[in-house]
Amino acid sequence: MRIKAGFTMRSMGKDFIVIGEGLAHVNFNKILNLNETAAYLWEKLVGKEFTVEDMARLLMAEYDVNQELATKDAANLAQTWKEQGVLED
Repeated sequence: MRIKAGFTMRSMGKDFIVIGEGLAHVNFNKILNLNETAAYLWEKLVGKEFTVEDMARLLMAEYDVNQELATKDAANLAQTWKEQGVLED
């Protein structure tokens, strides 16, 4: 999977949001908010092909978390991003 082109993460103080750039991505009913961990993953993954396992490895490398929890959290985040329309297969 891959983060779709045209989506950019911006920080607003301590918060992070993902916005679509260009008319194809304009939907003022949805703004994707990211916590610090999701923003970390976004920064590491944008512009790259990746899997849930890649996401989990990044989480384990950065945070004190075991493989089971990292994989569960990565899968949940990937699903959320798919539902929000920012990932492509």
